[in-house]
Amino acid sequence: MEKDCLSKSEYCRAKQCNKILWLDKNKPEYAEAIANDSVLENGSEVGKLAKGLLGEHVDILYQENINNMIEETKKYMSLAPNIITEASFCYHNNFCSIDLLKNDIDGVEVYEIKSSTRIADIYLEDIAYQIYILLHLGYNVKKVNLTYINSNYERKGDLELNKLLKTEDVTQQVMKKQKEVERKIQEIEEYMKNEAEPIQEIGTHCSNPYSCAYWKYCTKELPEKNVFHIRRMPTHKKFEMYYNGIITFPDLLKEAINPRYKEQIEYEITNKESKIEKKKINEFLKGLHYPLYFLDFETYQQVIPKYDGIKPYMQIPFQYSLHYIEEENGKLQHKEFLAEAGYDPRRKLAERLIQDIPKDVCVLAYNMGFERGVIKNLAKEFPDLSQDLMKIHMNIQDLMIPFSKRWYYCKEMEGSYSIKHVLPALFPNEPELDYHNLPLVHNGGEAMSTFATLAEKSKEEQEEIRRGLLAYCKLDTLAMVKIWEKLREVING
Repeated sequence: MEKDCLSKSEYCRAKQCNKILWLDKNKPEYAEAIANDSVLENGSEVGKLAKGLLGEHVDILYQENINNMIEETKKYMSLAPNIITEASFCYHNNFCSIDLLKNDIDGVEVYEIKSSTRIADIYLEDIAYQIYILLHLGYNVKKVNLTYINSNYERKGDLELNKLLKTEDVTQQVMKKQKEVERKIQEIEEYMKNEAEPIQEIGTHCSNPYSCAYWKYCTKELPEKNVFHIRRMPTHKKFEMYYNGIITFPDLLKEAINPRYKEQIEYEITNKESKIEKKKINEFLKGLHYPLYFLDFETYQQVIPKYDGIKPYMQIPFQYSLHYIEEENGKLQHKEFLAEAGYDPRRKLAERLIQDIPKDVCVLAYNMGFERGVIKNLAKEFPDLSQDLMKIHMNIQDLMIPFSKRWYYCKEMEGSYSIKHVLPALFPNEPELDYHNLPLVHNGGEAMSTFATLAEKSKEEQEEIRRGLLAYCKLDTLAMVKIWEKLREVING
């Protein structure tokens, strides 16, 4: 039974695309890693917490042999009334473990727990599949609930589980889907009988509701430069072009499309020289003044707030890097802050930031909306520091502007103005500016996830991770310095 058993996660993947399941079974080696570790960690954390939502409960522990889980569930189901977490059921090789089950003498009440802050359609599909199994096993399903995160909850004192979690009755929506579930299960069974690889057209479903690990495999026959490489074009628009046979960059050039898209194409299929609008860049640079400070924050999130003043998924700053130059032709200097693990980092970070950035200096950030947002939240949380923090906030300028406005553009930027694209485009042969050469931490996502779990590591591991975090954040501000220097160079060239 276990080999051919359809789980609820597999059912949901098939709702997105049947071929995902077929490839999982027949060509798993073509799957590419999808960065969803933090999503899984958040789901696990919320799931563990929510098990206590209804009070005392029994937990069906995971076992590789799902028959053992099913038999243990049957035992506890016979002892109603009780609360069971991970109650496991199987009907005709359709298997599910239910997050939280209220087991009464006259029927059951189901709770599906999600770490999201909203109800997505795929969650209803997930629950509908579970209810299909319960109904066909003869259980009276009295009520079906979806429990998720209240994004407006702000911790003040002890965690209030009933305020952090929102529960919504979705019984009617789920019951209406039962015939649809049955049809889908039959469709999956037939589809998986295919020995030859089924033909499946790509579409908007490839990234909805989740990014597909087989996207590269399924698009391997497309030309190297195609409509899906156009930066910032809406996905539905890309597929509209694709369905109409407008796929290659030369095809797209013939169409009446956004000038920014056309510019990206023209630069990438020709040898056009870099576009440098010296006058506009010069005006931007004239708006800066010494002392000049280059600021970058790193933040992480807590789905379950651990500290007062924190909301779910709020950006919590734990680190910053500062490169600075006091005067024209002055020496480049550096300061940095990295919080200790296991404590609320915000107060110490805010105090150090005020200490490290003098009043009325010019502060540069790349995509300043992020840095300004972090500082504004700190000022709100610590009123006694608000005045000094908001002075920093007021003095921040955005180094991204010359690139987002495309005053400086070249084909290597591939339509992007992200610093991770701009930096290698401007400095293609400088290993010290290559994020791939960094130890341990190579991007913001890795910085976020490594700090979030830092307190759980050994002292030796913490020291290694901290070195990696410091090196990564330091490169972010050094990159800004190099970009600023390049802008000065090109207007004088």
